[in-house]
Amino acid sequence: MEKVKEIEAHQDYIRCIEVHPTLPYVLSCSDDMSIKLWDWNKDFDCTQFFEGHSHYVMQVKFNPKDSNTFASGSLDTSIKVWGLGSPVAHYTLEGHERGVNCIDYYPSGDKPYILSGADDRTVKIWDYQTKSIVHSLEGHSHNVCAVLFHPKLPLIASASEDGTVRLWSSTTYRAESTLNYGMERAWALAATKESNMLACGFDEGCVVVELGSDDPVASMDATGKIVWAKNNEIQTTNVRGLASGTGDEDGLSDGERLPIIPRDLGACELYPQMLKHNCNGRFVAVCGDGEFIIYTSQALRNKAFGQALDFVWSGTGTGDYAIRESISRVKIFKNFKEAKIIKPATSSSEGLFGGNLIGVKGGDGSVLFYDWDSGEFVRKIDVDAKEVYWSDSGNMVCVATKESAYVLSYNAQAAASAIAMGQVSAEDGIDGTFDLMYEINDTVSSGKWVGDCFIFLNNGGRLNYSVGGQIQTLVHLETSAGGTTKHSILGYLAKEDRVYVVDKSLNVSTYRVMLSVLEYQTAVMRGDFDSANELLPAIPESEYTTVARFLESQGFKEEALAVTTDPDHKFDLALELSHIDVAHSLMDEIPEEDKETTDTMAKWKRLSDAALQESNFKLCEAASIASNDYAGLLLMYSAIGNFAGMESLAKSAQADGKANIAFSAYLITGNVEACADILISTKRLPEAAFFARTYLPSKVDEIVSLWKADLAEVSESAAEALISPAGGKDSFPDFDIALQVENMFLQQRDNSKLSGIPSTDYLTAKEDLSLNLIELVKSRSQPLAGSPALTEKSEIVESEEEISSPDAIAAEDHNSFVGEQLNGEVAEKEAEVKLQEEAETARIQAEAE
Repeated sequence: MEKVKEIEAHQDYIRCIEVHPTLPYVLSCSDDMSIKLWDWNKDFDCTQFFEGHSHYVMQVKFNPKDSNTFASGSLDTSIKVWGLGSPVAHYTLEGHERGVNCIDYYPSGDKPYILSGADDRTVKIWDYQTKSIVHSLEGHSHNVCAVLFHPKLPLIASASEDGTVRLWSSTTYRAESTLNYGMERAWALAATKESNMLACGFDEGCVVVELGSDDPVASMDATGKIVWAKNNEIQTTNVRGLASGTGDEDGLSDGERLPIIPRDLGACELYPQMLKHNCNGRFVAVCGDGEFIIYTSQALRNKAFGQALDFVWSGTGTGDYAIRESISRVKIFKNFKEAKIIKPATSSSEGLFGGNLIGVKGGDGSVLFYDWDSGEFVRKIDVDAKEVYWSDSGNMVCVATKESAYVLSYNAQAAASAIAMGQVSAEDGIDGTFDLMYEINDTVSSGKWVGDCFIFLNNGGRLNYSVGGQIQTLVHLETSAGGTTKHSILGYLAKEDRVYVVDKSLNVSTYRVMLSVLEYQTAVMRGDFDSANELLPAIPESEYTTVARFLESQGFKEEALAVTTDPDHKFDLALELSHIDVAHSLMDEIPEEDKETTDTMAKWKRLSDAALQESNFKLCEAASIASNDYAGLLLMYSAIGNFAGMESLAKSAQADGKANIAFSAYLITGNVEACADILISTKRLPEAAFFARTYLPSKVDEIVSLWKADLAEVSESAAEALISPAGGKDSFPDFDIALQVENMFLQQRDNSKLSGIPSTDYLTAKEDLSLNLIELVKSRSQPLAGSPALTEKSEIVESEEEISSPDAIAAEDHNSFVGEQLNGEVAEKEAEVKLQEEAETARIQAEAE
């Protein structure tokens, strides 16, 4: 904020400043009994001076209907009306007995009223055309400091030094309410046209209250004609075809505000609090302040009027309606003429609901239904109803409460038969007329039946529909700051497949809800699949996925798979139903640009898991390769003994930087050289050195030298402490024998690579895992050709536990692979040694003889 100008305006306290609504003018009034006009385009020059009051001037106010005039209130007990072109008042309004503290103009132009509050503790309404008092409001016990015509509601507010804010009806002038917050004297009031809120200023703070309901007062008939009220003004428009577009124009998207062009119908004699079309849209009823007026919907011609606490239309008769005259009397009108009087069987009737039956809200938390024609009592439903919604056919009704709703079926034939035969109980009504179908565990703020489907808005702003108790959410609408909905359902146009909603600012929007989809879902819920199949071709393919998801929610997954057009949904259903071939074909149809996405990779992984469960190893392998699932491939190849696949996996994993998988795969296939290279390339030089000591003794010197060079960058002394066979063979016992074992291992690996080891040899080969090949070679007097390889096998098992415990199983497979090939040679050599020992024993015995 920056100060623009400071001026010395008056010689005494300034009481009020008023800004002109369109021109660059500011009015100021003061205790110096003067009023001044300032022009901010002329550097806040005082362009006019108004004198005439004989005491403090407390407030000035521009006339909203004629902004060239303004009024002023003074402690000289008078109100003066001035023009901008004259320094002398046009006229003076006198009637207060003490000083006037505050004034206000009526906000709209239909009433030429000025409101004033004074130290005589009264509030007066003046007609400035006749210059007379219209009404005087009494009730305050101290000076009235502020008065206000609410710009949106038919209310007058007055604030007083007695600490209260009183609310009065601006049409009947009766006192409506008194607000007292114990915050000492009340001094100021403020309101806006956009909301029902009222701000009150007290000695000890400010309070903002919300008055009445800010729900839109609007109604739509079956053809798309909407009638709504803005204060006392009634307007209409037609929304049919607006959302679909015309000519080359595209239709509006869901939720977009409709470009409606309102047409004024005229002003209503009362302030509308409820507005509702009759069943065929020819008439519209306006209710408020304990009165009702029925107009023709096209020209707003008065058809009927009267006093009523509540008003409801019949669901069938054109001119049939009912009114709640008092807490004990309900009148039924047929063709705009009084037909019957009902005295409800309840201590106090607190509301009225229309539709195919008359619903009377009882004081004991119940709804009593009565027949329109006979006035007979039909049934009592023990729920504390907030609203009642009847279907167009009259066979279903939704009774909404504050926290939930109940959908009931209604048997009209049973009711008509019982009434005709006189079988109506005065206490219980007619048995068998209502049956509970299902409960909606959600709040219903507004709703509309479409066939047997109930579309409703809940308090959280979700637009839902219920079919057979299954709730589907269509869209989440904008909510208020408190998280409650700002919209109400106006109606549904079946020809356009659209539901229309209106917000609190009377903005109309629409959402597409296919009638054919609703009818299909209703048929499915009834179990009538023949009708559902007949309805399916009428549903656009764009809605097939919606239908499929509904079928899935009902447990018809095979049918959902056949209907859905969404590839993702179809893939999910195919996996759930174990149709892995269908899922595979869907994956093959993925566009090339989407094949490397995370979502696609996740689908391949899910497909490989499903194929593995079905023992479809070929598909499992293909899916795992497509998703780069190296861990899954390692498990599968090792389980089924796919040597070629394991070799391919090792290369692919190494190329993709998956060192652990590549190392395991190379180790299982016996490619120890590649294992060592992986450890070296990943800078795991200590592990590489120990791995070479066990598997590749010939490379120990080379790897240790690399290790020393790398370690020297960190610690020279630590690097010097390392020793290799070239520099100290004594520290490596049996190193030469280890080299022999390595050579034999490599030879046997190459020899057996093409043929492999049959699984039938496992029982024999597994015993070789416990052999110590180096010790076996050392125990022989002659070197055994097979023993180096066997000794190498033993070292493989020991070293494996030290270096790569995750690869223990792989090493075991490798050992068996080597042992199976050398087992025959070992047995042969052991037999030869035994023969030599027997021959030596025989020679010794001969010499002794």
